[in-house]
Amino acid sequence: MALKIIHQVTVLVSISLFAVRGIWMVQGSGRLQQRWLRIVPHVNDTVLLVSAVGLMIMLGQYPLVQSWLTAKVVALIVYIMLGLIAFRPNFPQTVKVTAWCLAMLVYFYILSVAITKSPTGVLAIW
Repeated sequence: MALKIIHQVTVLVSISLFAVRGIWMVQGSGRLQQRWLRIVPHVNDTVLLVSAVGLMIMLGQYPLVQSWLTAKVVALIVYIMLGLIAFRPNFPQTVKVTAWCLAMLVYFYILSVAITKSPTGVLAIW
């Protein structure tokens, strides 16, 4: 249970930091240059990944075996790629903002898959 709570808390911290960084990016804020913003998200995401792997092993649920988990992993890769585009200085602002918005949508898809345990996410409810 503790590992699940760690995972859930790091998910919330991760998306909160991502959202705030995106808002600051849209505003052109100098706050994005703060040193802690280059360190804390990486540390948090490392704990998030370790807790995810730990849960996967403890529960015996693996990507390519459970379709919902496969969907989460694929979506996570897309989320990471969009995040890289959103925060790289060499892309135009419109591309960065679009990538950030799409990454936020992908995050909500991942969350819905985690809640429903279905690769269709929130659509599984309807």
